[in-house]
Amino acid sequence: MWALAMASAAFALTALALVTTSASFDGRTQRDTARGPLLTDNRQQATALWKEAVDSFGTSPHGIVYVEPLKAGTPPPPGLSRWPRPGEVFLSPELARAAKDNNSLDRYGRYAGPIDKQGLRSPSERLAYARPAHAPADPTAASWQYITGFGQLFPMNQEIYPHTKAQTAGVIAVLMAVPALALLVVATRVGSATRDRRSHLVNALGASWAHRAVINVGEAFVPAALGTLVTLVPAAVLLATDVRLPFTGYIVDATDLRHAWPQLIASLAASLVLTLLLVVALHRVQRTKTATRPSTYSSHLPKWRLALCAAGVLAIAFSQYAPKGPDVAVFLAGTVLMWAMLPSAIAMLSVANGKRIAASGYREGNPGRLIAGRWTAAHPGVLVRLSVVFIIGIGLISHLQVWNSRLGDSAAAAEELTQRVGDTLFTVSSSNLAPGTTGELARALPDGTHLLATTAHPEGERPRIELAGSCPDLAALRLPCPATARPVTTRDPRLQELAAPYQGHLTVRAVKGALPTGRANQSLIVAADKPGRQAEVEKAAYAVLPGINVETPGESWVIGAHEKNRLNHWLYLFGGTGLALLLLTGLISAAAEFVRIRGGLAPLSVLTGNTRVFRAIATWYLTVPLLIATAIATFITNWHSLFFVVSLREGKFSWPVLATAAIGFSLAAVTIGLLAAHSARRAAPSWRPEAD
Repeated sequence: MWALAMASAAFALTALALVTTSASFDGRTQRDTARGPLLTDNRQQATALWKEAVDSFGTSPHGIVYVEPLKAGTPPPPGLSRWPRPGEVFLSPELARAAKDNNSLDRYGRYAGPIDKQGLRSPSERLAYARPAHAPADPTAASWQYITGFGQLFPMNQEIYPHTKAQTAGVIAVLMAVPALALLVVATRVGSATRDRRSHLVNALGASWAHRAVINVGEAFVPAALGTLVTLVPAAVLLATDVRLPFTGYIVDATDLRHAWPQLIASLAASLVLTLLLVVALHRVQRTKTATRPSTYSSHLPKWRLALCAAGVLAIAFSQYAPKGPDVAVFLAGTVLMWAMLPSAIAMLSVANGKRIAASGYREGNPGRLIAGRWTAAHPGVLVRLSVVFIIGIGLISHLQVWNSRLGDSAAAAEELTQRVGDTLFTVSSSNLAPGTTGELARALPDGTHLLATTAHPEGERPRIELAGSCPDLAALRLPCPATARPVTTRDPRLQELAAPYQGHLTVRAVKGALPTGRANQSLIVAADKPGRQAEVEKAAYAVLPGINVETPGESWVIGAHEKNRLNHWLYLFGGTGLALLLLTGLISAAAEFVRIRGGLAPLSVLTGNTRVFRAIATWYLTVPLLIATAIATFITNWHSLFFVVSLREGKFSWPVLATAAIGFSLAAVTIGLLAAHSARRAAPSWRPEAD
């Protein structure tokens, strides 16, 4: 009953996740459409100016939308009660929290308040609406766009979660629905021997499938309904308040789910109905035409499963030679086939091994090995249900590690770059930089910082980068002040990093007046005498030129790598839930087997006169086959992970992670055997002969 209740809850939880996903995407689309700017080329019809930019706090990027109303009475963007006044900024709650943590609440102007969640894609979105202190003199030259209002779907402030509703639902289906279904199948068949005998009996008495269905539904309805009702607790929380999902930091908007309450009720009801239908489907009997005697059948594994497993292995091996594009599909298809059928293949191997164990026990007069070997050969389905957790669990853990390494290498390299330089060197870039702007920026920068210009010369046999600045700024960096470009050597790690892409060649020249800007190979840098000045530098730069980009060397790489890495957090959320369901499936399978072993082995204490036989049987029947499954799964995972790395064309395989997973599952195999023996030993004293 409890197993079926847990399985029903897992199935209903998956349905809740799917409905929440659908409702969240629908709400995001509606809010995206409501706040999207209506662009126009007609200056006379325009009601406001609009410009989008991107910035970051730490490794988390956010969007900045600059607005400038042109006509009185124009409605502000959704989420704002009014237009920002000159020099003001509205921040989303998440962005305001990050700004406070980075001492940058006034980076884009005076903080005017939070953006209401009706104007955000999700409550966790980081977005700012800012208005420059001075209206742009030439909006077109400053990359402003004319708008007539808001109300169309516009791809602004794209989050790093690029998947669509269908893709997300597919991930949930694979990582949550499949394990939940496996748990439901196992729970439905727990203690099925008695129910199978009952089904055969009523079948022999002339009952139809409808009669048997009524009996099975009547038995399963209470635990299945209980599991579904338990899921109403997280559903009520999601309906009552915004919930931050673990690992991801994403906040689910309760309003979206409230709008989808009919779908929520329907999905939970459907999960209950499907649970009951599966219970009925898994308790079918074969009605024979020639006899009414209750029939039984022995467990056996069809040979076609072994053939499919071999086909999956071949598909993985030959996917490397397939054309680019189809190679991924071939690899994934082979992976699914191999992992789905590998438990059956290992169970067939255990059946053959069980026959040898039984023969050895018979020759040596060892009742433990004799019984264990015969049970192993007679019940391969038990080994399939138990080993599936070991095999898929080891593979899933190792493949998560490979996927993480694929996204983590670039982040590590980029972070190493930023650690060498720190926050004492900043690149400043904008398509609207002009000599007057650079002069204003130089005056706005705080004391202890120096503005210089760089000009890249990557062509020729001797590429170089030229550094230009005023004599005081060059002297602060311990550089000469030549009138013409002159090669220099420096021990300053910031300048060494700047010249590294050009074989370390750096030239310096002094300029009077405005710094050179405007060409494609020219940019500005700011050097600080001491760390901790980033907030001040960025505030000064944004006050001079809205939309300007200020970052440390390699910062964009670090941000991009970390944002890709955050995709793994969704994998942890869905995959971790699926793995937990898979482990629960294994525990229920093991518990059901303990019950069967306890009833079957208890009489042996009378026949053998001791209880040591229980440990021998449990070891050879459960522990040894599961250790074999772990060893084979470890070998196959190592082989398959190498192909996985080749398929991804990046990442690396970690033997320590695989070894840790193998050791953990090996200990689990030993524990299952010990618990099974202990269960039988405790049941032995209370066993009494029965006429069954």
